[in-house]
Amino acid sequence: MTAELSGFKRFLHWGPITAMSIIKCITLTTLYMNSMWWPPNISLGAFVNQAIFLMLSSLATFNYVMATITGPGLLPLKWKPQDLSVTDQLQYCKVCEGYKAPRSHHCRKCNRCIKKMDHHCPWINHCVGWANHAYFTYFLLFSIIGSLHGAVILSCAFYRGIHRYWYLSRGLVHLATVQFTVYSIIMCIFAMGLAIGVVIALGMLLYFQMKSILKNQTGIEMWIIEKAMYRRMHYPDLDEFVYPYDLGYKENLRQVFKNECVAKGLGIEWPVIPGCDQYTLTREQIAQKCEKRARTRTYKCIRKATGSYLPLFSQGFRVCLSPPCTDEPRLRLEPEDIIKVTRFRKHWLFGERVVSDKEKEVDAKKMPLRGWFPRRCAIELILPSQPVTSEEEEEASNVNEKPVNGKAKKLENGHSRRKVQQQSQQNGHKKNN
Repeated sequence: MTAELSGFKRFLHWGPITAMSIIKCITLTTLYMNSMWWPPNISLGAFVNQAIFLMLSSLATFNYVMATITGPGLLPLKWKPQDLSVTDQLQYCKVCEGYKAPRSHHCRKCNRCIKKMDHHCPWINHCVGWANHAYFTYFLLFSIIGSLHGAVILSCAFYRGIHRYWYLSRGLVHLATVQFTVYSIIMCIFAMGLAIGVVIALGMLLYFQMKSILKNQTGIEMWIIEKAMYRRMHYPDLDEFVYPYDLGYKENLRQVFKNECVAKGLGIEWPVIPGCDQYTLTREQIAQKCEKRARTRTYKCIRKATGSYLPLFSQGFRVCLSPPCTDEPRLRLEPEDIIKVTRFRKHWLFGERVVSDKEKEVDAKKMPLRGWFPRRCAIELILPSQPVTSEEEEEASNVNEKPVNGKAKKLENGHSRRKVQQQSQQNGHKKNN
């Protein structure tokens, strides 16, 4: 498949189709209303007004298309660092059959490892990352300004249109230029609502994007930093964690916004602050995953889960009224399925279904599925030997089978000592009582 064909096919998805439809609906309706309210041929100001609006709409469309076609930058399959001695400080991706470069993460929807992945955006049907971060941010900026400009034009045209007969009754014919039909007034109100909605929704997204860019953080890295701070609140004996990529807001901006909007370098090595190295953040991730593996619980499905986002008929109102606020998938489960659970909510659990031996015999490369499912569909099991998920095998290969990061080992040993101490203290209290 050629790159051009692949880029074109990326637009054949509900996200790009919806986004482009919204942009064009606002643009065409605004141009039509502006031609009656302030036609560009009557004065220089009217011409400049329409020219600015068309420029903003064109820039938003251009940056949207470029963000979609350019993509975030895919890490090559089976990637390995040049220095193989540092592989113990990197995570291994079983799907891509290679190591994850610093700041790279695997996207389940793109099914590839993404360089400096920020998030997967369904509106561009692609991830936002190293290569297209600038295009995506410019798209947000020009869409907000253009929609705000369009909302002002539509509001003024709507005001003139509903007061048309008032102007005519007082002889102000030059103001009664906007004439509504049933369809045009519906489109005007609809486009005005879309424009205001775009300003609010994309304005919030742009705020969070700029906040992360000024700190040189991605959405995923913000979550890693939050967990790192949480760990040190509960375990003060751990070494202080310093985020290695915050070089000051000016240099952070330069890493994303360049004159050509083209990302420099290879997206694998990054400048870091003094006292840190390329693998400071990845070592913290490995340590966090060690803790995550220790928190994992095994559940057995006792009631069929349909995999629906709102399982009203099978699970009831209470489950539907408290769904997890995420677009992560929902698991379809059958009775007797085994699930390794890592996240817990009041009515929902997140885990990975363990692939049975029969399924492995049919398809040796079959990958386990991960997602949310209702808590009432499963019960917790306490087994002497629990089946290991693909994620845990991946982490074990990084942490146990190689010359592993010393901090991760210390963390596991420290946790095991604390557990033994707590158990001994509890036994001592029982004997005293």
